[in-house]
Amino acid sequence: MFAKLKNAANYRWYVLATVSIGTFMATLDSSIVNVALPTISAQLRTDISTLQWVVTAYLLTISSLLPVFGRIADLLGRKKVYSIGFLIFILGSLLCGLAVNIWFLVSARVLQAVGASMLMANSAAIITAIFPFHERGKALGLIGTVVALGSLTGPALGGLLIGIASWRFIFFINIPIGIIGFLAARLILPTDETRKARESFDFTGAITFTSGMISLLLGINNGEDWGWGSLPIVLSLSLGVGLLSLFFINEHRVKHPMIDLSLFRNRPFMIGNLSGWLSFVAMFTNTMLMPFYLQQILNYTPAQVGLLMTIFPVTMAIVAPLSGHASDKFGPIVLTTSGLTISSLGLIYFSTLSATANFYQIAPGLLLAGLGAGMFQSPNNSSVMSSVPPQKLGVAGGINSLVRNLGMIVGIALSVSLFEAWGGVIKPNPDQTVVFMSAYHSVMRVAAAIAFVGAVISFNRKSYAKAVKS
Repeated sequence: MFAKLKNAANYRWYVLATVSIGTFMATLDSSIVNVALPTISAQLRTDISTLQWVVTAYLLTISSLLPVFGRIADLLGRKKVYSIGFLIFILGSLLCGLAVNIWFLVSARVLQAVGASMLMANSAAIITAIFPFHERGKALGLIGTVVALGSLTGPALGGLLIGIASWRFIFFINIPIGIIGFLAARLILPTDETRKARESFDFTGAITFTSGMISLLLGINNGEDWGWGSLPIVLSLSLGVGLLSLFFINEHRVKHPMIDLSLFRNRPFMIGNLSGWLSFVAMFTNTMLMPFYLQQILNYTPAQVGLLMTIFPVTMAIVAPLSGHASDKFGPIVLTTSGLTISSLGLIYFSTLSATANFYQIAPGLLLAGLGAGMFQSPNNSSVMSSVPPQKLGVAGGINSLVRNLGMIVGIALSVSLFEAWGGVIKPNPDQTVVFMSAYHSVMRVAAAIAFVGAVISFNRKSYAKAVKS
């Protein structure tokens, strides 16, 4: 049966469906946990500063391991690494659901993140390898829709599971999904080709990169809470920069580096990743601050905030596959540049909102942001992944996912730092409303400028790299 499946004309779409399971599970878990944090805090009797490690440990682990597992998959096989990723994610989810204290939960989240990084690092590579050049944008666009649906489903499903069962079921729900994904991966994903020449794995590069990224991101992520000038933050940032400097020196010296730095001399790859990073920095400035604006200034309930903000992922889910399909026909330049320009206009629109805005005044900004993100992401990802040779798709996919995570982290840190520097207060008194709005507007204008710079950079790419269309 499965032999016939692999010989079917539409086999590549079965591969896409299999990859979508892992993508949906990873994005669902990212968004579902936040809803449960207050309940977890009460039941495990922990404070907010400790509780944040449930989110932070997951984020740091994924970000530090993405290129590592991309490289491992290029060496050992993407099917093998992707399948094992499901098993590790299932085990991590089981342990999360069985956690008896906060640090047990944090440790299980780290294990869960290891599995998630194995999935995230290889999803785009598997799709790029199986789909012909003229269909990659459409396929990656559909994956963009899955990402949006996972983010959209998480809060609602999490609230439902907590209400009818327990917070532990937000982790247990991953087990049946993961089992289905593992079986599908083993039965459907293409068999990995044996590499003719066995390349060595760059352990020094992997260790310095992973340690450096953890130190750097730890400093960026906690800089606002601990103080940018505090000794732990200064040491963390300095150690991160030092280790990453050693990593780059090492990569120039070894025969088979973990990350082939020559990839960044490839114009579509470099431009795509840089503009992609800027797009996520800009997007997450508003993702961080808008809920506070809606709740603290407009007095929306959390349920109303969740409902209103679903406009963004729903719009993105509709636009992403259409944009990806269009990029297959017309190339990425116009779509990516237009998408970032529209995102910039959406952020400018947010900078005009008042302290008495209603639903119909807020919705256009979210529509513009979703439209811009949907137009940009699919063509940009297709451009990046189509610009590298097949034997480097894994590490390229890992870097592409890493850039996304870095953009999120920097966007959140930048938004809070600028907001507070301009006098904004997250929980303002009635007499602080004017200052809150002024700071919010200023941050949105900065975000709009970042998105526009991304649009200018994106316009300077040279479409796809024609040498690797096959």
